[in-house]
Amino acid sequence: MYTIIDIETTGNGIKGNKITEISIFKFDGEKVIDEFTNLVNPQCEIPYFITGLTGIDNQMVANAPTFKEIADKVLEITKDSIFIAHSVNFDYGVIKEEFRQIGVDFSRKKLCTVRLSRKLIPGFNSYSLGKLCSSLSIPLTDRHRARGDARATVLLFKLLLKNTASDKVIKTFLNARSQEATLPPLLSKSTVNNLPSTPGVYYFKNKNGEIIYVGKAINIKKRVLGHFYDKSNHEIKLCKEIADIDFELSGSELLALLMESAAIKEHYPIFNRAQKKTIKQYAIFSYEDRRGILHLAFDSLKTVINPLMVFYNQTDCRAYLENLCDVLALCPKYCHLQVTNGACSHYKAKSCNGICKGEEAIVEYNTKVIKAIALLKQREERILLERKGRTTDEKAFVLMESGIYKGYGFIQNSVQINTQEDLEAHLIPQKNTVEALRIIQNTIQKNIKVSN
Repeated sequence: MYTIIDIETTGNGIKGNKITEISIFKFDGEKVIDEFTNLVNPQCEIPYFITGLTGIDNQMVANAPTFKEIADKVLEITKDSIFIAHSVNFDYGVIKEEFRQIGVDFSRKKLCTVRLSRKLIPGFNSYSLGKLCSSLSIPLTDRHRARGDARATVLLFKLLLKNTASDKVIKTFLNARSQEATLPPLLSKSTVNNLPSTPGVYYFKNKNGEIIYVGKAINIKKRVLGHFYDKSNHEIKLCKEIADIDFELSGSELLALLMESAAIKEHYPIFNRAQKKTIKQYAIFSYEDRRGILHLAFDSLKTVINPLMVFYNQTDCRAYLENLCDVLALCPKYCHLQVTNGACSHYKAKSCNGICKGEEAIVEYNTKVIKAIALLKQREERILLERKGRTTDEKAFVLMESGIYKGYGFIQNSVQINTQEDLEAHLIPQKNTVEALRIIQNTIQKNIKVSN
């Protein structure tokens, strides 16, 4: 037994989405044996653009029952049946959330007519309900109303059942271990099955082959599947567009981060948000006050004339200064970790020798600050970070010279590297971006602490 369902909603993602109309056809494989169609009061405003699409406005649903009032009917008609919809994860997810909000656990086996159509009748340019019905001469009236769309889906499913391979395909889709019910409607299962479980970068593409999202992972396959189970608004919109996935292996998380950053800058995918934002940089600097005491302080990089060290968030900047205070016995007050008119009492740095109380000579204190400045100014001519390669037969490296990110590369274990030229022969040059520098600096700072 099947229940073929369509809903209209307020259009605010799964958790904020409220049903405005629901239509359910109970189908025995040959004919419709029951139907339930009703407007639903969402108990919130219906946006104008949704009214423009569906024709359902606030006045139409003002006297309609709430979902709680029709919940028993939905449970009864869908009981012991397979939940079917066009792009089933959306309809099922919204209905499941409506039930959750009234304290009911809703669970049904489900089938997606988009995925079934792609498997049983391949070759169409589009598998949207409207275009599919047009291509197959299926009558579709009252488009974007629940009953009209649900009835067209019944006719589509009836046609699919006539396909000789339908029984086998449906059994496969309903298999508890099958991922068919959770995969994006445009994505083939074989594409997901071919993903590796190793570190690297993955590229989500739409039906036109355009890269719409770039991500990195220590385990590509596991991370990709995580997108499909995430029910946030952003992920739901993304998954509807995914038609293909490409990937590149990196061998390590560090290289995956760098490769991801470079790919986002190159392709500027519409669903990537994080690295489209400007990173605010912070810098440590030094100055001498009227008493001749040398201070260390930090501020936004754009306000600092002679930065001693640059950071990519305020937390790391403060943490580094706290470490300097602890190791070199500096005063947190004169490192601007604490604002006070009196002596310092910073809860983390407890090694101040009393410069703030007049108990330590200015010359002695300044000597320690000068040492701190020397540490901050240190710039290695070359930083070479070695990492695991993409296979056991190779190793990877990341190269910086004079504070500039040069790129990364992969070298076979059998190759001897004796000179700079040998190394650069394997280098894949990269742009020296703020994001790349932040990634490398964070990696270095995790493994290096100031020592006395």
